[in-house]
Amino acid sequence: MKKSNYFCMIVVLIITSMIAVGCAKNVPFTYPIKEAGHKGGDLTPSQAYNMATADEHVFIVDVRSRPEHVLVGHPTIAYHVPVKFWTGKHARKGYGMIMNENFAEDLKKRFNPETDTLIFMCRSGSRSCAATNLAASNAGWPTDKIYNMMGGFEGDKVKNKDSVYYGKRMLGGWKNEGLPWTYKIDSTLAYPEAD
Repeated sequence: MKKSNYFCMIVVLIITSMIAVGCAKNVPFTYPIKEAGHKGGDLTPSQAYNMATADEHVFIVDVRSRPEHVLVGHPTIAYHVPVKFWTGKHARKGYGMIMNENFAEDLKKRFNPETDTLIFMCRSGSRSCAATNLAASNAGWPTDKIYNMMGGFEGDKVKNKDSVYYGKRMLGGWKNEGLPWTYKIDSTLAYPEAD
C-alpha cells in the first residue's frame, strides 16, 4: 500500500471516530429507575427544571451537604436543605455523615405542604429518595407533591471498564444535561448558617 493511501485511510478513520464521538454525546440518556421504594414520583433533571420554572409553587430542593453544595456547585434555582450533615471527619467508606434531625421542620419553615410541590436532588439520587420519604412521613407532604430527581446533580458513574470515562459521573444528572448551575451562594436559597 502506498504511503499516500495509508495516510488517507488514517485521516478517514480519525474523522469517522470524531463524528461518532460527537454524535454519541447527543444520544439521550435513559435514567434507570432506582428500586428504592421511595414515596412520590421520579423526574429527570430537565423535567424538574421545566416544572420549577413554569410554576411558582414548584421548588427544587438540594439535599446534599453544605460542602457539596458550595464546592461542587448547585442549580441556580435550588433551595438548599441538607438531609445529612458532614461531620468533618472521614468515615471507613467516604465521609462521615449524620442525619439532619430538623429536616422536616426545615422544610416546613420554607415551604407549605398544602400548596408547594418539592423536587429533591442530591449527588446521584439516593439521598433524594430518603428525602421524599421524610417529607411524606415527617413533614406531611402528599405523595403527589414530592419527587426524586433521577441522576441528581452529578449523574451516574460510567460502568463500562473499557471506557475512558470509567468511574466518572458522566451519565445524566443536572450538570451533564447542561442545565443552569453555579458556585455562587444566594443567601435567599442557601441553608442558614448555624448561630
